[in-house]
Amino acid sequence: MRNISDIIEKYLKSILHESPEGTVEIQRNDLADQFSCVPSQINYVISTRFTLEKGYLVESKRGGGGYVRIRRVELPGPTTLHTHLHHTIGTEMGQAAAEGLIYQLEEARFLTPREANLMRAATSREVLLVKLPFRDEIRARIMKAMLISLLVKSPGEG
Repeated sequence: MRNISDIIEKYLKSILHESPEGTVEIQRNDLADQFSCVPSQINYVISTRFTLEKGYLVESKRGGGGYVRIRRVELPGPTTLHTHLHHTIGTEMGQAAAEGLIYQLEEARFLTPREANLMRAATSREVLLVKLPFRDEIRARIMKAMLISLLVKSPGEG
């Protein structure tokens, strides 16, 4: 059985997907009541699963009438994706940022699940057994090389 965090995440993603604006506004307490959990569980799900690295922008207002607004940040189109990735990755990239970007690209269907898993494996700290900051520099180079080869279409591809 899935845990409550997975269920809340799936619910929020489904209503985000149905939203024409790609935005959802929720009240923590109402959502906590709906899922029979404490509001801090809602905070946990939002803060760990709806991050900027994973393609979400979260705004929060606390107090009476407070809300949480989650907005899906769309990746640029294929023509500007290369430039976007170059700026996003930079010369160093930590593991959490790499995993977030891979997640975002997989969600947007720029990567297949298999490609995403290969990238996660190739950029993990368990594989890149060198000291920081070299590990983050190597990870950035690997990410750029893999993404360029995966996302740039070969001649004749439609």
